[in-house]
Amino acid sequence: MEAPRSRRVGILGYGQLGQFLAQQLLARGPPLGLTLAWVWARDGASLGGLPPALRLLDLGLLPSTGVDLVVEVAHPCVAQEHGEDILGHADFMALKVTMTKSPQSFRAQGWLRERVAAAVASGTRTVLYEGPLRPLCPLAPNNVNTMAAAAVAAPGLGFDGVTACLVADPSVPDWHVVEVEVTSVGDKGRCLSVTSIRRNPAGPGAVTGSATLGSFWSSLQACTGHGGCVRLC
Repeated sequence: MEAPRSRRVGILGYGQLGQFLAQQLLARGPPLGLTLAWVWARDGASLGGLPPALRLLDLGLLPSTGVDLVVEVAHPCVAQEHGEDILGHADFMALKVTMTKSPQSFRAQGWLRERVAAAVASGTRTVLYEGPLRPLCPLAPNNVNTMAAAAVAAPGLGFDGVTACLVADPSVPDWHVVEVEVTSVGDKGRCLSVTSIRRNPAGPGAVTGSATLGSFWSSLQACTGHGGCVRLC
């Protein structure tokens, strides 16, 4: 009986997560039917530690690489600029996690950057934003992806119906905390409410929690091909 073909995996981004996934694919991928096809990074110089055959220097060459699965762990602008093209040739995993963090862990844009700087200076717990999710996404694209995944998973609410609350808290320097509250429609304030809290250990100032690394690796193994759709985890 012919063995199933190994799935070729491409990685967009070579930061903490990209390096971890590349190492896992090289060390543990073959017995699982996974092969590292290439790694691409906005800064091609960062790929110097990889063999030349594993460096994809031009995303325009992606169709010729025979890749089956593309994992995006780069800046959000990469998915925005190239996601549609990638879906035409391979499955595409949008793998992002956002948590309430210490002020140093936020990568804010625009006016939110000033709020984060003020939170760092004050040394006190600060609510950076509370309101509809949609306007927050471009202000903290690296930090609101759990919220964005919830909005996609709940199409009845979407980005305008989901309420986002982003908190900078110096008392949790090495944790990322996500609290999800689901509330049903009730009468006179009496309604069903379910709350879950997740605490993910993280290095001081890190954007990605430690447990997220294993989560990404498990998701990559479970993705067997889904016809060019986007997978959330």
